[in-house]
Amino acid sequence: MVRNMDLNNKNVMVVGTGISGIGAVSLLNQVGAIVYLYDANENLKESDIEKKLSGNKATIVLGAFPEKLLDTIDLLVISPGVPIDSELVVKFNQANIPVWGEVELAYNYDQGKVAAITGTNGKTTTTALVGSIVRAYNEQTFVVGNIGNSYTKEALHTTKDSVTVAEISSFQLETVHEFHPVVSAILNITPDHLNRHHTMECYAQTKEQVSMNQNKDDVCVLNYDDEMLRDFGKTCRASVVWFGRVNKPTIGAFMQGDMICYTDGTGTEEVLDVKDMNLIGAHNYENVMAAYCIAKALNIPKDIIVDTIKKFKAVEHRIEYVATKNDVMYYNDSKGTNPEAAVKAIEAMTRPTILIGGGYDKGSEFDLYVKAFEGKVKLLVLIGQTADKIAETAKKYGFDAIIKAESLQEVVDICAKEAQSGDAVLLSPACASWGMFDNYEQRGDLFKQYVNAL
Repeated sequence: MVRNMDLNNKNVMVVGTGISGIGAVSLLNQVGAIVYLYDANENLKESDIEKKLSGNKATIVLGAFPEKLLDTIDLLVISPGVPIDSELVVKFNQANIPVWGEVELAYNYDQGKVAAITGTNGKTTTTALVGSIVRAYNEQTFVVGNIGNSYTKEALHTTKDSVTVAEISSFQLETVHEFHPVVSAILNITPDHLNRHHTMECYAQTKEQVSMNQNKDDVCVLNYDDEMLRDFGKTCRASVVWFGRVNKPTIGAFMQGDMICYTDGTGTEEVLDVKDMNLIGAHNYENVMAAYCIAKALNIPKDIIVDTIKKFKAVEHRIEYVATKNDVMYYNDSKGTNPEAAVKAIEAMTRPTILIGGGYDKGSEFDLYVKAFEGKVKLLVLIGQTADKIAETAKKYGFDAIIKAESLQEVVDICAKEAQSGDAVLLSPACASWGMFDNYEQRGDLFKQYVNAL
């Protein structure tokens, strides 16, 4: 079944030779499309790309884009890393050739229901948790998207009874057209990727596109404590269910002391005491409330939801406990790739903390990050492109216990030397990993490797 466009015998050009691009080529091969794989990087070797394709067929095009191809291509599929205002995409738009991303392509072949989760922070934990809950009820569950499992890889395995739980980034939402989840969620909106989206308004509008094709029969789960989302709730086309850790909504989940509760607008029920969960930190209580609302909207029984939440452990690279060495606890929060995410990790610490920060500069300001240090952070160890920017911000607020390092190995050695019994060491960089590492997973894995070797 095809939801929108039959691509059999259509000429489709895929841009980007990473996981997303290769996944798109594979799906397109299976549905009978004629595929061109394009990358502007002329230094790439065709033989290396062919290895990645592992048997999938595509005409590989490298370097400057051959204009004559515009006359033959029926559809352009771009990877999330390709900006929609790039010269190539603009050319295709001007030629009235549809431009899709991986999400739209995969959705075109997804036969089941979709639950889509976006937001600046908490997406991965919430998606993994919802995926676990749904799978406990329905074996035909696919957990896809930014979480590390390509949606295009799973789309053709879906059935009319399956549920796809998708973590969707703002980059992926730029290129949705028909994408229609039965349940969507926007967890929060704080400044991020402004080097790509340019303004907060544009970034927020992009996130809100997760629900653009929904109607009143669908559900959109929103954060009641987020002013931008509270405003969006007034115009959202779906039926809105809220979650609020600070404020109590009229319909949705909220906190009463340590108890997560749910109200349907008439009665209220107790759901779960946070002391019975493995997840720690106030931000995780929000993730759990959001997951409860999403699972409830998918008609999953309460006992299955609660039981799964109780068993669920933190996602890798998100305030992940690594080891205790000489009574110093080490935590890996490599997924803290923006200041707001990192603040959540700092707030979750209960010991005097040595904080590791810095990385690729994507235009963030670090005032929020530094303001969270008070009463928590005793020493700041910095690496990467943003080291000087973060150090300057810290000094502006009177924090000058700062050491700079050249490599992650050096950072771990410094932390081991400076930490005292009863301290914690937290890798929560508030920056992307690019430049020094391939991705945040690689940064986190190396950190764990160095810590375990101490």
